[in-house]
Amino acid sequence: MLVVRAFFYALLKWPIRLLVSSKIVPDNVVQSLCITKQTPLFYVLKHQSASDLLALQHACAKLALPDPLANVEINGHYFPRTLCLDKSPSLFAFASGRKTSAVPQGLAILQQHQQQDDLNAQLMPVNLIWGRAPTKEKNNANVGTLLADQESPNWLRKFFIVLFLGRHNLVRFSEPVSFRYMADNHGADERTAQKLLRVARFHFYRQTIAATGPRLMHRQQMFTALLANPAIKRLLQDEVKNKGISEQQAKKQALAIMDEIAGDYRDATIRVGARLLSWLFRRLYKDIAVHNADVLRQTAQNGDEIIYVPCHRSHMDYLLLTYVIYHQGLVTPRIAAGINLNFWPAGPIFRKAGAFFIRRSFRGNRLYSTIFREYLGLLFERGYAVKYYTEGGRSRTGKLLAPKTGMLAMTIQSLLRGIDRPLTLVPVYLGYEHVMEVASYHQELSGSKKQKESILGVIKAIRNLRNYGMGYVNFGEPININQFLNQQVPDWKAAIDAIDPQKPTWLTPTVNVLANQVMTSVNQSAALNGVSLIALILLATEHKAMTKSELAAQLDFFLLIQREAPFSKQLTLPSLSGEALINHVIGLRKITVNADSFGEIISLSTQQQLDMSYYRNNILHTFIVPSFVCRMLDKHTKITIDELISYTQTMVTLLKDDLFLWQNNAVVATQVENILATLSAIGKVKLSKAGFYSLVGDAVKNSKINLLGSCINQSMQRLAMLISVLKHTTQISKMNLETDAIAVARRISLINDSDAPEFFDKKAHGVLINSMIMQGYIDKNEQGQLSASPLLAQLDNMLQPLLDVTLGQSLAL
Repeated sequence: MLVVRAFFYALLKWPIRLLVSSKIVPDNVVQSLCITKQTPLFYVLKHQSASDLLALQHACAKLALPDPLANVEINGHYFPRTLCLDKSPSLFAFASGRKTSAVPQGLAILQQHQQQDDLNAQLMPVNLIWGRAPTKEKNNANVGTLLADQESPNWLRKFFIVLFLGRHNLVRFSEPVSFRYMADNHGADERTAQKLLRVARFHFYRQTIAATGPRLMHRQQMFTALLANPAIKRLLQDEVKNKGISEQQAKKQALAIMDEIAGDYRDATIRVGARLLSWLFRRLYKDIAVHNADVLRQTAQNGDEIIYVPCHRSHMDYLLLTYVIYHQGLVTPRIAAGINLNFWPAGPIFRKAGAFFIRRSFRGNRLYSTIFREYLGLLFERGYAVKYYTEGGRSRTGKLLAPKTGMLAMTIQSLLRGIDRPLTLVPVYLGYEHVMEVASYHQELSGSKKQKESILGVIKAIRNLRNYGMGYVNFGEPININQFLNQQVPDWKAAIDAIDPQKPTWLTPTVNVLANQVMTSVNQSAALNGVSLIALILLATEHKAMTKSELAAQLDFFLLIQREAPFSKQLTLPSLSGEALINHVIGLRKITVNADSFGEIISLSTQQQLDMSYYRNNILHTFIVPSFVCRMLDKHTKITIDELISYTQTMVTLLKDDLFLWQNNAVVATQVENILATLSAIGKVKLSKAGFYSLVGDAVKNSKINLLGSCINQSMQRLAMLISVLKHTTQISKMNLETDAIAVARRISLINDSDAPEFFDKKAHGVLINSMIMQGYIDKNEQGQLSASPLLAQLDNMLQPLLDVTLGQSLAL
């Protein structure tokens, strides 16, 4: 029998290799799952299937893992390495359930652990998902669904599955379970073996749902469900009554809005798109670095409803994040896309890839806002993953935009329907070494009209495709909305109404807190890269130029600071040295290189300065604390640690809303201490017996400290401009204060030959003004007029020694 089986597998081996292409998840299986190859390793599969076993064998060979078709020797006994939970039904049977030898196999292995104390075999679940097509409503099922939509297909159905869906096979490895742990804590009897395999079965079910998504609802079925929604039905009745139109006309208007909004998800589009994007991204990017995906997969497997909330840098975000989610073995989300992207042919393609379209404003259109809210609620109710951008639009400056809270509010209102599944937000930091739209962003910030998206724009973008360097997708720590509400509004469940969820008084302030938490979590997950680091350094220099050796040394210093005193645990750093990063960025044509007999000089042209300001702003927030500490050390001959901590806490509090900083006072204090310890360890600062910190050596030796301290200049300058205007006026409106501050910014820009567009961003000045009001530096009377408070002088005294002399002269109004 064994000889026949070996011959049968050998016969199928080459056809399977030809027909099957597997995506293995996670990346770096051995390291990610902490697999110890010194202990016996067993696999457990859902189905006893030759195609599954051979596909697993091929995957294991790639990973240098033990052969699943081999036997494992324990104490002179040989055990099959692979346990299978179900046998396929016979050809004319319509249900699975034939018993396999998995339970007796598991029991025998457990009993070996009673006989050998140092034995610790591992059981690794491996889930093979063919095609990854979601199940569909029966009147909407297609051939692919009929093939795959069976828990344990017979051999003929499996033949067609491999033939048609074999190129889209997912092999998902999971963390091994210890037989030793099970034997010691649960015993080594048949009951324990059955429990172990029952847990594996449920584990596979959860994984399959996470990879394929819940049962797919057809677009027309969604329209029918929405028309039956009590809130929409009541609103349509109001439309008939108030506008004097017929019920049929009101229904027609509602269907037109639904047709404009609703997606038309097709798994075939996702599969084809994944192949096209694989080709595209290989041409565009050197690599795509993904971080913290294991937390994402675990959240999905736990059964949470996932809502992706990424930052918004580029139109590439839609493609990149969806591509990464798919290749992490998870179902792709339904994506909220701006109505501006609904142009031919992109609109229909995006719609079939899961996009649903949203207008820029709902104001004044009650029917639209209600239908959109109920459509979003239906997506959550059905269990579909969703993605939307809390910023509302793409950032033109590189910094995160203030969040738009509408989608978050509708998300919480969906919970007030009584949805029993946890809703979990997953913040995502998207980073690039090249953003296609940067040049147009500068034009828009300078007053040019935004170009409308069109097919011609897509063709132009395709023609300009070139090396874009690295792409970064960092998943932040998930935010469980149910738990968040329990903390913020303990009695929130009292507002649950399955028929017509209301808008409770606590909703708006709670959503504002949640939105801010999302944005700070995105920034916590930032990715440092060569382009953004070089932009940060060169733009902090006076002439926007450095020798290559100096720049390399400065890069190494900046990276050392973040390794030893990191901005956050989620921050990711490049592994390359400073010199290697420069060579990489030279290849991207982001910087100018001039060589002479003394070496190479790296500089930025006028246009490059504008472009690089965008990339600098992507990571500026991560260096605010070390930059301010270095500025204080550079401008004070001696200073105590208490003063450093107090001043840094003040600065972080003022910039918190502008840069979405996550640190509280306690975290700031710890970070300041870590920075001082790092600078002391490399001989840059010293502590006197009297308890004062000061720099070691002269200005040349302290050039690294000076340059890092200069990175915060622009933020301090904006504060100084506001203070300057307030010092020369008794009362002023917020609008006039913003206008006057920008006028001062233009004056400074002319004197210092600086033209960073974000320096003149009225909204950024507005955020700083609000922070100064909240912190008591600006008084606001009942008429809304602003004036300097007594505390403002203290802030001015702190800032003045830190500002450049030329700036102080420029501010003399």
